[in-house]
Amino acid sequence: MNSAINRVLRDFVAPMFRRPKGLQVAALCTRGVGDDKEVLLVTSRGTGRWIIPKGWPIRGLASSQAALQEAWEEAGVKDATAEPEPIGSYDYDKTMGSGLPVPIETLVYSVSVNALENDFPEAGQRERRWVSPSEAANLVDEPELKSILNGSAI
Repeated sequence: MNSAINRVLRDFVAPMFRRPKGLQVAALCTRGVGDDKEVLLVTSRGTGRWIIPKGWPIRGLASSQAALQEAWEEAGVKDATAEPEPIGSYDYDKTMGSGLPVPIETLVYSVSVNALENDFPEAGQRERRWVSPSEAANLVDEPELKSILNGSAI
């Protein structure tokens, strides 16, 4: 009897109270090749954690171009090319202004960086750092993003 009730709660009742996942786009910014390849990380504004630039989709832009826009705003990436298809995705819970966490799926786009600007919209709000992919994987919190950074897709 308990297992039947648990099954009803798990399969029918609980999904009615789950929030749908939000969608964000992220730029996995790289420079160099082979063993010299580096990944650009920035700190989040709220907690100071190391992340890759990311944000909400932008109406009128392809997702890869929105990721490139986020790379400009958050890290000063100016001269760069974004691949049109994501190289992966990761999930995390974003704490909104209300204090409630919202599940987010983040599509990750590979961005090849040629140049950075020092004067960019969020320059005074974030730190940025070039690191090896393995060091980047050690610095970020999200397990799926760690896998992307440790994988062969970059």
